[in-house]
Amino acid sequence: MSTYVLVHGAWHGSWCWKRVRKALQARGHEVFTPTLTGVGERSHLLSRDINLDTHIDDIGNLIQWEELSDVVLCGHSYGGCVISGVADRIPDRIGALVYLDAFVSGERPEPARCSAA
Repeated sequence: MSTYVLVHGAWHGSWCWKRVRKALQARGHEVFTPTLTGVGERSHLLSRDINLDTHIDDIGNLIQWEELSDVVLCGHSYGGCVISGVADRIPDRIGALVYLDAFVSGERPEPARCSAA
């Protein structure tokens, strides 16, 4: 089975992936749906210091501390910027990138590792 990390867009939280998470888990996949710092249930952490680098760290740290590898990293909307940054920082941990109606920033990922949905 696969390991998925699903990254929400701006002004959302992990809750927006609830149905997708349940469907993937029902098929035996491991699924993580973290909320980025400063939004959703983590809105109490909002400050002027939070930026894209903070959100890249959120996801990179999740992957590191959960000891995940060959991750299918999916980003929606602004989450596309986040997953691009994560893939740049820890490419050895990423199995595939999925941009779901998302921004693709920076260098274009290799076609074999990128799937537009």
